[in-house]
Amino acid sequence: MSAGRVVVIGGGISGLATAALLATDGWSVDLLEQHDELGGRAGLWETDGYRFDTGPSWYLMPEVFEHFFAMLGTSAAAELDLVRLDPGYRVFFEGDAEPVDIAGTRAENERLFESLEPGAGSALSSYLDSARHVYDLAVDRFLYTSFDSGSSLLNADVLRNGPRLGALLTRSLESHVAARFDDVRLRQVLGYPAVFLGTSPDRAPSMYHLMSWMDLADGVLYPRGGFTTLIDAITRLAAQAGAHLHTGCTVQEIRTTAPSPGRGRRAAVRGVTYVDGDGARHELDADIVVGAADLHHVETALLPRHLQTYPESWWAKRDAGPGGVLAMLGVDGALPQLAHHSLFFTRDWHQNFDDIFGHPSRVPDPASLYVCRPSATDDQVAPAGKENLFVLVPVPADPCIGRGGTDGRGGPNVEKIVDAAIAQVAGWAGVPDLAERVEVRRTFGPGDFAGELNSYRGSMLGPGHVLRQSAFLRADNISKKVDGLHYAGYGTRPGIGLPMCLISAELTLKRLRGDRTSGPSPVPPAVDA
Repeated sequence: MSAGRVVVIGGGISGLATAALLATDGWSVDLLEQHDELGGRAGLWETDGYRFDTGPSWYLMPEVFEHFFAMLGTSAAAELDLVRLDPGYRVFFEGDAEPVDIAGTRAENERLFESLEPGAGSALSSYLDSARHVYDLAVDRFLYTSFDSGSSLLNADVLRNGPRLGALLTRSLESHVAARFDDVRLRQVLGYPAVFLGTSPDRAPSMYHLMSWMDLADGVLYPRGGFTTLIDAITRLAAQAGAHLHTGCTVQEIRTTAPSPGRGRRAAVRGVTYVDGDGARHELDADIVVGAADLHHVETALLPRHLQTYPESWWAKRDAGPGGVLAMLGVDGALPQLAHHSLFFTRDWHQNFDDIFGHPSRVPDPASLYVCRPSATDDQVAPAGKENLFVLVPVPADPCIGRGGTDGRGGPNVEKIVDAAIAQVAGWAGVPDLAERVEVRRTFGPGDFAGELNSYRGSMLGPGHVLRQSAFLRADNISKKVDGLHYAGYGTRPGIGLPMCLISAELTLKRLRGDRTSGPSPVPPAVDA
């Protein structure tokens, strides 16, 4: 028997994961995705024999993926062909002739740090011990909780670590790193994970030094075939569990009852109104609605003002995180100068981040940027003898920077940023003819994030993890004004990134189960075939 009817808005990884978990738990689930393909940011663009991931490209926190798949009765090994990267990534520093390769194991990275700064090997060992401790505490006490019970904060583990956590929350990651390492290159390697959190090292709390456990000790993985294989796996599991996945369906309204004094003047969900690909209007009833699209869009576009928990006035005081200009490039010939993941760090580190996050903001020049070359690992993503490059330039979250296009036909600002990035990679990595070898080109700008993905202010990742947008200070995953309205995804708890999106889906499951514990849900026993 069905536990009830659920409508999930949005077919990105958060929506798909929510649909899979709830359908497995006995709910009748309908997922509505506005585009013709599922995946959201984690999309696929195919052309001329190239397969480009259009979004996420780092596979970190593998135990989160493993737990998620175990909740569905399977495993990451059964669903994905995972490869460990070594080097995990390569770093190019402005003005330095030689890049630095970050290795695939902790021991090798401790030796690497020691070779760059005497004493830094033992300092890194202590740093990673601390990172692991905080990481484990986060997984056990902070990530898998909605903070709807005081026990998550009053637990003995949390109280015992209270003074330490307090210091880590009130000191910046940049200061935390600088107190332990002198070499600027090492400081940049340890500080850059803040960008994965949608902020900068001087704005992120030092609690997030836990991120270094993931890449310097736990290692970096890659799903062969690209990240759309992850989307395909979750889509398949959701469908097998009975979820109905609808594409080309744009939700226009979350339908509710009138606010009732008996519910403390709260309304309750009745379902949604959506328009299908033919323009026909439909109403779909539901007991529960999960907004897994951009939270700003769900709140301000799909609900009337009086039922918005997070109205425009709330968003105006929030840090939207960085915008991004992306380029998917098909390149003729080999590019051994680049690793699977390559980072390019500018010398004027503070100016780079102030350009992005300061007021007024501007596009950094030069910019610290990221290049993914999945064809270094995977022969499925580019024709023989050619390379697949994904270039990401963090910029301010500003849709006015423009939209991208194919073959250089995007907006002038976006194409100029991409041209500069290609020239920068060519110069720093020693590939002088890189621009001439590009045979496929598609760009994507903040205007596309806003227009195609309904992303608030064209943000690339979502609200940044500054202190006031971290843990229980981040937007809640349930409406305070509409009973039965839940939220999942990067805009709510626990935050940004693929693992966090999977956890956000599980938080919806835990709420509906009435589970107020602070750790991962118990994994159901395996069923013999």
